[in-house]
Amino acid sequence: MAAINENFLKLKAGYLFPEISRRIRAHKAKNPDAKIISLGIGDVTQPLPPAVISAMKKAVDDQANGNTLRGYGPEQGYDFLIDAIIENDYRARGVDIEPKEVFISDGSKCDTGNIQEIFGGDNVIAITDPSYPVYVDSNVMAGRTGPANEIGQYEKIVYMPCTDDNNFIPDLPDRAVDIIYLCFPNNPTGAVATAEQLKDWVEFARVHKSIIFFDAAYESFITDTSIPHSIFEVEGAKEVAIEFRSFSKTAGFTGVRCAFTIVPGQLKAFTKDGRMVMVNPLWNRRHSTKFNGASYISQRGAAAIYTPEGKKQTKKIIDLYLSNAKLICDSLSKLGYKVYGGRNAPYIWLKTPDGVGSWDFFDRLLTKANVVSTPGSGFGPSGEGYLRLSAFAKQDDVEEAMQRFRKV
Repeated sequence: MAAINENFLKLKAGYLFPEISRRIRAHKAKNPDAKIISLGIGDVTQPLPPAVISAMKKAVDDQANGNTLRGYGPEQGYDFLIDAIIENDYRARGVDIEPKEVFISDGSKCDTGNIQEIFGGDNVIAITDPSYPVYVDSNVMAGRTGPANEIGQYEKIVYMPCTDDNNFIPDLPDRAVDIIYLCFPNNPTGAVATAEQLKDWVEFARVHKSIIFFDAAYESFITDTSIPHSIFEVEGAKEVAIEFRSFSKTAGFTGVRCAFTIVPGQLKAFTKDGRMVMVNPLWNRRHSTKFNGASYISQRGAAAIYTPEGKKQTKKIIDLYLSNAKLICDSLSKLGYKVYGGRNAPYIWLKTPDGVGSWDFFDRLLTKANVVSTPGSGFGPSGEGYLRLSAFAKQDDVEEAMQRFRKV
């Protein structure tokens, strides 16, 4: 008799985004002529930068020539991309990263889930609330939690509430934890962490021998020069943190798939009997065993982002999304809504009016204004009473959506 992984049965019914899609389909069926504007899922709408397209076309030509054909590449990634990442994303900010610490992948969503395999199942996990659903759900699947309670919180997870009382920056846990999930700029709240705040987290991790999983997928949207783009800008972070980065939002790679993870050489964890083990070789072994590497074509495209032309073109796209975010914040504030984020991040965190529930206000926006949002409760119990709005939309659509908000 084949047995299933019963941890999957603990998952709450329906992943957030499929449920949103289901409601949109139902609305379209009743209103086939409605023009629906999506400010919901954070998928890009601008074309890939020309420098990326050119590099990928050249890479395709390479694959058409027996002399330049690339088959299996290094599982960790090609040197041309790794070197560009180190030089532009880290050395330019005073951070020393070694090539062996960089692992190219097909997405940071995958990496944040896959990295768990090299850590024990009895680790105590601390996760911000609200948070990107993958952090919680992937740990449920791995068996690190008990069942969910009536408000959707799982036993054995330490939840760190992020509310307007703490400016959506979680307080340090009041107990020792083993693995800490942090995401800045934050998805979904749009909050950013200062260097001093990250320093406190690094010190906490050093004291408790914890490891921080730092999701920096939206770092390219930071415009405030005082805000770190990487946790490794904080002294001592390479001893306690793993950083996840993505080209999805930096340069529109959601449909291309390319990302990378930094696992520092000095990062260590421990066996049950207290022996120290270096983490980097374990991730290298897992990566090499279960992954054949991101495609040569996508890596050539990613490397083009770091060329002078690529930098200008990606900045233009990021500036457009940030202008959308500003328009959303300014427009909704004028209408009397309380909004957060949207300044160094592509997400706006909207307080629903008059205590209306997240899904109720989602439905109200969809049915009365044909605007798609993301219910805050889908990101965790502390997200109840909020909506996430995405700036990843066409500018004309954002302007029209803001006009439609007047109907709600």
